[in-house]
Amino acid sequence: MKAFVTGSAGFIGSHLCQRLLRDGWEVVGLDNFDDFYSPAVKRANIAACLTNDGFRLVEGDIRDVAVVEGILADGGADIIVHLAAKAGVRPSIEDPVGYQDVNVGGTVVMLEAARRFGVGKFVFASSSSVYGNNEKVPFVETDNVDYPISPYAATKKAGELLCHTFSHLYGIDMTCLRFFTVYGPRQRPDLAIHKFSRLIEAGEPIDVFGDGSMRRDFTYIDDIIDGIVAAMDRIEGYEIYNLGESRPVRLDELICRIEEALGKKAKINRLPMQPGDVKQTYADVTKAVERLGYQPKTEIEVGLARFAEWLKSR
Repeated sequence: MKAFVTGSAGFIGSHLCQRLLRDGWEVVGLDNFDDFYSPAVKRANIAACLTNDGFRLVEGDIRDVAVVEGILADGGADIIVHLAAKAGVRPSIEDPVGYQDVNVGGTVVMLEAARRFGVGKFVFASSSSVYGNNEKVPFVETDNVDYPISPYAATKKAGELLCHTFSHLYGIDMTCLRFFTVYGPRQRPDLAIHKFSRLIEAGEPIDVFGDGSMRRDFTYIDDIIDGIVAAMDRIEGYEIYNLGESRPVRLDELICRIEEALGKKAKINRLPMQPGDVKQTYADVTKAVERLGYQPKTEIEVGLARFAEWLKSR
């Protein structure tokens, strides 16, 4: 079996490629090594895969039709896992045009390439941000997601709609996975756990937006990869699944747990809540449990200890 993975050198993408290679898949990865964070970090992420004969890396952009179609013309793929995107809620407020271009325009290129080259299975990486400031918790896949509060979230909702359209028109089996705050080794350096840990370890202050009551459903990378692989194995028709831990943690509690994992106290710089930030995320994973056999099992203290060990080893 052959998988085409976009965003293959990123946090989730590199872990997925390694897992698929271990499982005996042939994998072609596409990544443009965008400078949103250091391309050197992404090259380190994907280095282990490059030593495997079953892996091929293509450096290019999902918006480049010639590159994308060239990959499929050269050996095809049984499934596309589309992880590549411009990431981040706050940066999307500063660059809505860029986010629309990559996240919506690039997704259309990927979907159209799947149609043209007869790839019948497609997994799309969506986000818990599509739920906006939903007051009802936990979030269920059938909840109304018509009110995103950031351009990033709006592009992910648009991606889900495009996937539905292509599934309906062309019979492509399509699964959209709404990820809930993924963390673990190789996490993007701009995300809270990585940023806080790095600054606390260095003895520098951390910026905390709001009063600490914000809650996030932090999900360990191994559990997310298990969910993606299960979705790949069971893809049929058009489906949306939440992949989360289903145990939200307050921001102030998270900081305490990071302090415990690192053995150091945080210096906190309090700032107002930022536009685009949702108050809470909380996944109802019943559908994924029942249909995919998804079973998140990494407790936050265990996941943070593993992350701290990775951070200190770098």
